[in-house]
Amino acid sequence: MEDHLQAIVTLFSLVNPMVCAMMFAGLTAGRTGARRVSDATRAILTIAVVLIIAALAGARILDIFGIPLDVFSVAGGIVLSFIGFTMLSGSRPANEPDPATQNPDPSAAGAALAPMILFAASPGTITGVITIAAAHSRAGIPLPALTGICVVLVITWVLLMLVARGSKEPKKPSLAHDMATRYMGLIVIAMGIKFALTGYKAFMAG
Repeated sequence: MEDHLQAIVTLFSLVNPMVCAMMFAGLTAGRTGARRVSDATRAILTIAVVLIIAALAGARILDIFGIPLDVFSVAGGIVLSFIGFTMLSGSRPANEPDPATQNPDPSAAGAALAPMILFAASPGTITGVITIAAAHSRAGIPLPALTGICVVLVITWVLLMLVARGSKEPKKPSLAHDMATRYMGLIVIAMGIKFALTGYKAFMAG
């Protein structure tokens, strides 16, 4: 039981459901409530698939390519920082359609939510999942890691549902949404730098 609680606490801090909910609110501004519900469920399922694969086969996949966890954390932190810079710019390409005037497009929705998905299933989160799975696997099954993933993602999904049902009418993104997205971008940059520096320090120490 202690292993399961430790896994839940660790993954809760890495996935950070509250930050995910704030990012979701900014990234889906202007969409109908029904579409936001669909987007939220699709995003959570995507994150779940990534983290479950990491728990079950992440260490083996990295071993096949000869990539240490520390190096993976450095590379992933750089990618995460780049995503944060994109969010911080807060600009939308001139040829990108206004979400309030467009019909739902599942593929477009997935692309729009990519920053949140990559934040929740970041290299830091994946590294944490792999570490928990390696330390607490019994009979080859990482039950604490899988339990932590399920509990944290259910909490995240509930928060996203609350955000999704908070707006019934489509509208253009407000200044508050824009500022929230920029602020989240700064947080993503900070977390990316943290992952990269932590991985670099561990790699050099090893």
